[in-house]
Amino acid sequence: MTISPRCGSPIPSFQTRSHIVVVRDSAEASGNGSLRGVRLSHVIKVLEDTYPPSWAESWDAVGLVCGDPDQEIGRVLFAVDPVAAVVDEALEWSADLIVTHHPLLLRGVTSVAATTPKGRLIHRLITAGTALYTAHTNADVADPGVSDALARAVGLTGDLRPMVPAADDPARGLGRIGELAEPMTFADFTARAAAGLPATAWGVRGAGDPAREVRTVAVCGGAGDSLLDTARSAGVDVYLTADLRHHPASEFAEHDGPALVDAAHWATEWPWLADAETRLTQALDVKTRVSTLVTDAWSLHYEGAM
Repeated sequence: MTISPRCGSPIPSFQTRSHIVVVRDSAEASGNGSLRGVRLSHVIKVLEDTYPPSWAESWDAVGLVCGDPDQEIGRVLFAVDPVAAVVDEALEWSADLIVTHHPLLLRGVTSVAATTPKGRLIHRLITAGTALYTAHTNADVADPGVSDALARAVGLTGDLRPMVPAADDPARGLGRIGELAEPMTFADFTARAAAGLPATAWGVRGAGDPAREVRTVAVCGGAGDSLLDTARSAGVDVYLTADLRHHPASEFAEHDGPALVDAAHWATEWPWLADAETRLTQALDVKTRVSTLVTDAWSLHYEGAM
């Protein structure tokens, strides 16, 4: 079997599901067509009140990448990755601002010349007058944040608590732990998680007894193998995250840890975009769109012949 959603292709069929709005023209929906007066600085204030940059890890690169704080903002596109396909979408839609989860300039650069891939994106954005803003690890630990949206997408209900609470506020922090409304088998939960997340070539993989009954679940959007021991200590039945490596996962399974679900990195963070969009449209009268382009790094999947 081959699964091949390409990088930059829309999410197959998922975008029509009613429980997540992936495209919303919020200004028209409000009945107020006036978009004047909203500046980039106003948008930044809303985002930074919700996801303070001080919450980001010291190695992270969050905040405004390019753009004039005084420029008017009428249209905002939300996406996980600041890649060429997303910039194409933004410019086609005449977006004034792109808000991404992943940073464009996470690793140090010495040039943004148009001869480099990242430089070309910066030049295209500046030429078009489109700003770029990033909320990364500061959104990961927010309440609600990336893992809250993931938890709801895969079926967790009721109160959620962080796997690793923040020192200054136990309501926020890395990961989330919650419960399913009813117990189910691990196989059924894995299928439910797959149904709640956008389709990717990576897919959703499970490690554990398919018949095991599960109810308490820990999730961490993005790469979460550093929290494997935390999940075990929390006594959860399942831990769902992304980018699990063979050796840590194998050792974890051999020592009677929770069952594991490994999803695509991009897919585990995509549900947060709708939450961030809602936060902005509740505060400001702007048109918004959540990108449905699949920008996960992996574009092909083939099952082995043996």
